[in-house]
Amino acid sequence: MDVRRVWIGVSAAALAGVGFAAQAQQVRTGKAAMGDWQQDAPGVSRHLTAAEEPTPSTPTALPAAVVARPEGAHLSVPAGFTVEPFAQVKGARQIRVAPNGDIFVAQTYSGNVTVLRAADGASAPSEQSLFVSGLVLPFGIAFYPEGPNPLWVYVAENNRVVRYPYQNGDLKAHSAPEVVVEKLYPARGGGHVTRDIDFSKDGRTMFVSVGSGSNVSEEMPGKTLEEAKAYDAEHHALGATWGPEENRADLLRFDPDGKNYAIFATGLRNCVSVRVEPRTGTPWCVVNERDSLGDNLPFDYATRVKDGGYYGWPWWYIGDHEDKRPKSARPDLAGKAIVPDVLFQAHSAPLGLAFYTAGRGVAAFPANYDGDAFVTLHGSWNRAQRTGYKLVRVKLKNGTPVGTYEDFLTGFVVDDRSVWGRPVGVAVAHDGALLVSDDGGDVIWRITPAKSPK
Repeated sequence: MDVRRVWIGVSAAALAGVGFAAQAQQVRTGKAAMGDWQQDAPGVSRHLTAAEEPTPSTPTALPAAVVARPEGAHLSVPAGFTVEPFAQVKGARQIRVAPNGDIFVAQTYSGNVTVLRAADGASAPSEQSLFVSGLVLPFGIAFYPEGPNPLWVYVAENNRVVRYPYQNGDLKAHSAPEVVVEKLYPARGGGHVTRDIDFSKDGRTMFVSVGSGSNVSEEMPGKTLEEAKAYDAEHHALGATWGPEENRADLLRFDPDGKNYAIFATGLRNCVSVRVEPRTGTPWCVVNERDSLGDNLPFDYATRVKDGGYYGWPWWYIGDHEDKRPKSARPDLAGKAIVPDVLFQAHSAPLGLAFYTAGRGVAAFPANYDGDAFVTLHGSWNRAQRTGYKLVRVKLKNGTPVGTYEDFLTGFVVDDRSVWGRPVGVAVAHDGALLVSDDGGDVIWRITPAKSPK
């Protein structure tokens, strides 16, 4: 497929005029916020709370078939914005933008990292180069140190972290990688495969996210309560997991050279993306919560992550809701699981996270977007009514989330059994445009203000 011939769309909302203005005022709460894809539209907001978690029920398994874009199908963005295909990259997953503007794309399942180069304002790359191949499920990418001239590009593979010497403009790795973290967890590597990576603002800490190996610690041997408490104390971490789940469902921290490992936070079932919020320096995670508790349970989320924080998995979820399925019970953790900041509909599958800080690039969004976050929702497979498959905006005030999220890019769902795209990564381009990877259509999409140069 020639990506340049794929449909190029201007927001349907831009054509809807007054209809969109009325729609943008909606803020759905409670059951009204737990609808399906047919209620999605740019500007529609949702605000869920922990108190609105329903009771467990029989779950539904309904995987989506990824199909070719149907005739007439289009994407929608808010009035005043345009979305168009930017590049075709097979299996594009995580996206990170180098200080010089080069766009690094992890092709997780082919083991590659690809670099795209495009001038500011360009609607397509001028160059596309294979930076490195032969990696094991690469996902997270980070440049170090922060600033205009990084010396290294780090890549988080499934069970290790490596880095390559880097100078601005490198389109290929020029040497073998240096292994920074040799092994992220001790057991076999089943379950969630993605590992993400970012650095603290002072450059002293490397954060690495590792998802759980299972849904609800199915293979984690039972421990008595006293044994579990002793294990927590030994690992200096509340709610630490053991056996096949040791160092999993955690946000880990290291020095940039891989030394001084510690657990930063626990109970994050699958923190697919970790990003440090640029104003406050606080690490954030977007998390896929557990399955098989019901179509609307539990909520997925985006949250600030506290040093030493416990977020529930596998014994609790979304605050003080107990999951009675694990072999070991942890009543001592009642009331200690932190309630996440922004709750998404259950099984939305948040994967990508980016904070919007574009300055005055030629494709910069309006000033009221500055500091907000964008999250990709890869979409449900375990819900009778499909949800997710979109990009949402999470509003922040001075780095603090207000709790709502707002549909920003919608239109990938065909019906409750098929979709034509699945958003994964999101990043802010050098010129201020927003880039979204789609591993269903093998496309990277570019969102710009409608009047920006092309």
